[in-house]
Amino acid sequence: MTVLQSIFLGIIQGITEFLPISSSGHLVIIPYILGWEIPAAEAFIFDVLVQVATLIAVLAFFWKDYYVILRGMARGIRRRHLFESQPARLGWYLLLASVPAGVAGLLLKNTIERAFNSPLVTSIALFATAILLVIAERVGNRQKILEKINWVDALIIGFFQILALFPGLSRSGSTIAGGMTRDLERPAAARFAFLMATPIMLAAGLEASRDLLAIDNISAVLPVYIPGFIAAAVVGYLAIGWLLSFLTKYSLNYFAAYCAIVGVITLLIIVI
Repeated sequence: MTVLQSIFLGIIQGITEFLPISSSGHLVIIPYILGWEIPAAEAFIFDVLVQVATLIAVLAFFWKDYYVILRGMARGIRRRHLFESQPARLGWYLLLASVPAGVAGLLLKNTIERAFNSPLVTSIALFATAILLVIAERVGNRQKILEKINWVDALIIGFFQILALFPGLSRSGSTIAGGMTRDLERPAAARFAFLMATPIMLAAGLEASRDLLAIDNISAVLPVYIPGFIAAAVVGYLAIGWLLSFLTKYSLNYFAAYCAIVGVITLLIIVI
């Protein structure tokens, strides 16, 4: 991988991690379409680093939310009343929503890893993302604000996050769709989706870091990957703000159309 490839893929990661169009899918498809033969070991290192970069982006964007949530949870623990405030309840609901994908990730690890080597599977999954986004726009009344979410909503949205373990199925798309099926308005569904991504992203990053540290040539490739890391963090931060603003006025159908088009193009390239 070259520095320019690193920066380009970092920008793609920053955009697609938070927009409902699948970051993992794009990181599989784009090198395939452009004919970039990146060794699997190098691709793994890069994928881990840009995931950490987008985790930093979401923590930086929502740091005030996390501070209020963690303070509420700590106060509830001290007073032995875990759900005494809305921020405390939201914190526990975010943890609850992370459980289904965490368990599924451990059980399906080998299957998921094989899927990441298949542009065909990824292109088909992009169609599934498109369908999911269209369904989300037609189910639910989209009137519930974030403060009204309950534990059933959180758990169901958490099950939607399982879909995002596979490349081509967007994490933000599936969880936003899950929130909208529970009557959350679009911006509230997106906000919960971003907040709930943190625990699973952190767990995945820690798990992958163990494998990362075992790689012999990591010090040799890091200088190439650092620019991509920075690009992913900066662009990811900007993408969060843009999407939250976009969803106050527009539907998910635009992203559904994009996923369908990219899926068609990829399938055509595979067939040709």
